[in-house]
Amino acid sequence: MATGVTRAQRLMLATVCATAVSTIYAIQPVLAVAGTELGLSPESLGTLIAAGQVGYFAGLILLVPLGDLVNRRRLIAGLLALTSVGAAITAAAPNGTVAVAGLAFAGFFAVVVQVSVAYVAAVSAPGERGRNIGAVTSGVVIGILGGRVVAGLLGDTLGWRAVYVVLAVLCAGLAVATRRGLGRDVRTSADRYTRVLRSMGQLVVTDRLFSSRGLITLFLFASFGSLWSGLALPLGAPPWSLGTTEIGLFGSAGLAGALGAGRAGRWADAGRAQSITGWSLLILAASWLLIAPTGSTLALLVVGIVVLDFAVQAVHVSSQHLLTTAHPDRAGSVIGAYMAFYSLGSALGAVTTTWAYTRWGWWASCLSGALYALAGFAVWASAQLTGSPRTAVTTPPVGCASACRE
Repeated sequence: MATGVTRAQRLMLATVCATAVSTIYAIQPVLAVAGTELGLSPESLGTLIAAGQVGYFAGLILLVPLGDLVNRRRLIAGLLALTSVGAAITAAAPNGTVAVAGLAFAGFFAVVVQVSVAYVAAVSAPGERGRNIGAVTSGVVIGILGGRVVAGLLGDTLGWRAVYVVLAVLCAGLAVATRRGLGRDVRTSADRYTRVLRSMGQLVVTDRLFSSRGLITLFLFASFGSLWSGLALPLGAPPWSLGTTEIGLFGSAGLAGALGAGRAGRWADAGRAQSITGWSLLILAASWLLIAPTGSTLALLVVGIVVLDFAVQAVHVSSQHLLTTAHPDRAGSVIGAYMAFYSLGSALGAVTTTWAYTRWGWWASCLSGALYALAGFAVWASAQLTGSPRTAVTTPPVGCASACRE
């Protein structure tokens, strides 16, 4: 269904992605303040971060595949409305238990991000798919990184609850805007939901392109998470002892780098997605050499953040372009399964970076981040050496039984 995407629709969906993903990550710069007010002990603050990620992972598996079965325009609007409810619950939470529930609820429906990417992939003309995916995916980066800056500022001026009040209002408004502003998305699939879920598991086993891209993504976002889940630790400690607003501002450096990779979609459209992945993973590994020194100056850290986020976004866009091109008729389930690796990688990076920092310091966190990047490169190089196809191994699509085998 390649009907095309207008510039206004790209902007709208990028805003959807930025707002929805912020409901998961906006808690990070205000974590200490929120935890204190909610009565949480310091060692249990991680549950506030984990809640959104757990909900998001569940949504990737259970909700994103619905995009292959129902009208995605209505689905996007409905998911945004429910994300708004989760943000509102968080804003009004009287204690930590309710806040965790609200964050998990918001995270579960925040997978509207992946439904939006699948919608764009489905309605884009083949020669514009990479560019459109890149433009919409840039909203995710804005939400993850730029959202930290805004959340830090709001948290210091109006309080941490104001962050989620604003997100609830934005999600509700976007639910109305997308229902009115997106093009028709007629679904003709007669597949059953359970068959679509099974097809996601089969991708890992039967599709070499998907399995290699999934592993690359796991290591890619483990490296990404090693930076952003652990950066506040050295910056908040002596000799810098920065506050939440100042720490949040480092997100603007990452934002600059990620948006600089906007051309990755155009490069992928030109057939260079595989080569982009290889050199970007090497750049990602090298960026940790700039990030590690935080003793006398933070200038190298800022440059390293720009480089790291450029590389991560370039690989991420290239992977989604390859997978949606290989599976144009089931982009929703493919992206849902792919992003499950993203979620697991982010969680892995968050756990290992804090553990390494506590035991050995920031240099150990940086080493783990670099090793994750090199592991991703090893997976990519192995796929190239073994002749992994540039498109997926041919497998019968969901809903195609005997006719596809003849």
